[in-house]
Amino acid sequence: MSWPPLGYEPMVWDPPRSLVGLTRAERTAVGHTYQAAVPAEIAGLDPQISSSVSAEAEEAVAEMRAFDAESSSVGEVGAFASILLRTESASSSQIEQLTASARAIAEAEVTDQGEGNAAVIAANADAMTAALRLADRLDVDAIEQMQRALLMPTAPDLVGLRSDPVWIGGGSSTPVTADFVPPAANRVRPALQDLTEFMARDDLPVLTQAAVAHAQFETIHPFADGNGRTGRALVHALLRAKGITHRITVPVSGGLLQEKNRYFEALTAYRAGTLEPIVSAFARSTLHAVHHGRVMGERLADLKAEWRATIQARSDSAVWKLLDILVAHPVLDAQTAAEQLGISVTNVHRHLETLSQANVLIPNKHYKSRRMLWRAPQVLEIVDSYSREVGRRQR
Repeated sequence: MSWPPLGYEPMVWDPPRSLVGLTRAERTAVGHTYQAAVPAEIAGLDPQISSSVSAEAEEAVAEMRAFDAESSSVGEVGAFASILLRTESASSSQIEQLTASARAIAEAEVTDQGEGNAAVIAANADAMTAALRLADRLDVDAIEQMQRALLMPTAPDLVGLRSDPVWIGGGSSTPVTADFVPPAANRVRPALQDLTEFMARDDLPVLTQAAVAHAQFETIHPFADGNGRTGRALVHALLRAKGITHRITVPVSGGLLQEKNRYFEALTAYRAGTLEPIVSAFARSTLHAVHHGRVMGERLADLKAEWRATIQARSDSAVWKLLDILVAHPVLDAQTAAEQLGISVTNVHRHLETLSQANVLIPNKHYKSRRMLWRAPQVLEIVDSYSREVGRRQR
């Protein structure tokens, strides 16, 4: 069965603002007709792809399963899972031209006082966490909660399903000359309900299902902002729901970032009724993601071994547990360290001092909150190195 291409319906541009607030170009476009997408209902459709792309997707799923199983070799699984989720959040944001250093993002998470892109990317990590938490019930409300976690800290007025038109590309401030206009607002909720029925099925190859679900979500474009990042978080929720991953978040967005133009071209092809490019894009991205994730895991394991060889402390000291915590929290304050160790703030300072004397941690006072923070510069450099490497091969 071939995949149905998008339909379109004519709409008249009637901006949701008074003419007084419009630019000249916007006023000129008022009353003109544009074509808004009408997505097909996909809940009962069976995606058909070639045997070669199917084999590529199956290999990617096998690698994800293996990487998930290997994750315990890095050390404390929760710590590695946490840093993978953060790098995935940063890569997903980088696709949207949002970048910040690992230190800035980590400080924004600790202090809740980040600015600019760092605060936005930190919120994206919250959206990823929400996506995984909601993996057992991927309904429309769960999707809305993912976007709420993403935008509530930085753009609360954009939270929720849109009630106005949105458009993509064309260098225009109106939909009349846009490259693509997603469905009219009244079609959004029914289209999302159809999509969640498609995601609930258990009779489809999982990576194909995830790729199609993502492309359909991006086509629906249900929100005024945050569609790309929410849509990629949705992929991780689906992989978790289908049992492909149990412990970690495979940094798929890092792979997509390496071939960003091909990823966008694949979304365009999907809207024309061609499935294979988006499935192949996700398969290739997954293989890139697993490779870079393994490299990062090896670097972290080597770093922790180096730390353990140089630090001097009793075998039962909380310092050793704190090393694992630093992978998950490369910037922390005394309160966070104490909570993670299960000890009092009063007692945690001596452990932080031990790691500071060993040059594992560097103490500094945060410029805005004036709180004392400790950062693990070697962990932050590994994360920044990952971001540089996955962003280097953009095409």
